[in-house]
Amino acid sequence: MTEIVPTSYLIYLATVLFGIGAAGVLTRRNVIVVFMSIELMLNAVNLVFVSFARHFQAAEGQAIVFLVMIVAAAEAAVGLAIFISIFRTRETLNADEMNLLKG
Repeated sequence: MTEIVPTSYLIYLATVLFGIGAAGVLTRRNVIVVFMSIELMLNAVNLVFVSFARHFQAAEGQAIVFLVMIVAAAEAAVGLAIFISIFRTRETLNADEMNLLKG
């Protein structure tokens, strides 16, 4: 017999993950860490979608998770390419030192 994890536990876990991601975005200055924190927040939202889809026996939540994962993969590819370009010109990934509007 398989024991099912209650939906409330999954929501609590997603809340903690989202909080850790938000703290990383607000406190860190390295753009790679900020980027990873945003991905953590997206995964927390995906966990909420999947847990509610299981709770309500609906497939729409899983379809939304699939779309969010596609967007996150595209974001990762474009974001890392931008980071490489910035690092080659500025030689830093510190968000405070990235003033791209200045010459």
